Amino acid sequence: MVNFTYYGHSCFLLDDGQYKVLVDPFLTGNPKAAVKAEDVDCDFILISHAHSDHLGDAPEIAGRNGAELVSTPEVLGICEERVPGLRQHPMNLGGSLHLPFGKVRMTMAKHSSGVAGGIACGYVLYMGGLQIYFAGDTALFGDMQLIGRKDEIDYAILPIGDNYTMGLEDAALAAQWLNARHVIPVHYNTWPIINQDVRHYKELTEAMSRAEVHIVEPAATIELD
Repeated sequence: MVNFTYYGHSCFLLDDGQYKVLVDPFLTGNPKAAVKAEDVDCDFILISHAHSDHLGDAPEIAGRNGAELVSTPEVLGICEERVPGLRQHPMNLGGSLHLPFGKVRMTMAKHSSGVAGGIACGYVLYMGGLQIYFAGDTALFGDMQLIGRKDEIDYAILPIGDNYTMGLEDAALAAQWLNARHVIPVHYNTWPIINQDVRHYKELTEAMSRAEVHIVEPAATIELD
């Protein structure tokens, strides 16, 4: 059993009852943030890329909690500049990392990185008997079909805001290609430029895939099973 708590935008916490994994902690300056950065506790932090709405408060939260940061070397270099001496594990696309809660595999994302020489990424987390895919910021890309063939995706956490990432139709097709059992939409309604009708996304996705779409409001927690 894993609990998913949505903190707004693309930030969320996965908690298996023993370990807490925080993802893309953009909280300070986030108009939809459901928690303050100084109030978040975690053991690990995954960062998809260096744009400020994803890297966010990661170095400061890691320093306060003694949490281990996981990302690409370029992103971790920025974190080290901001808060020296952090626990870090650099990865790159296709690599896997075994951690106390399970395993993390870094996947491709089609998006700019926010740091010179870097790349954006997503993750598949193997946690609590589940396979959870976080796409990060991305366009629709054909290799999502390979992710769905390699892993039996229980939950896909997908951006739907359009403009900077996939919009509703592409994110619905992504759910189909991934063959996910469940989808949680993120990265929408933070600012007017990414405002979307999330209920329309639910209708689209459930009509063209096997996925059940869960609309999670900021500050809400749902149990993943």
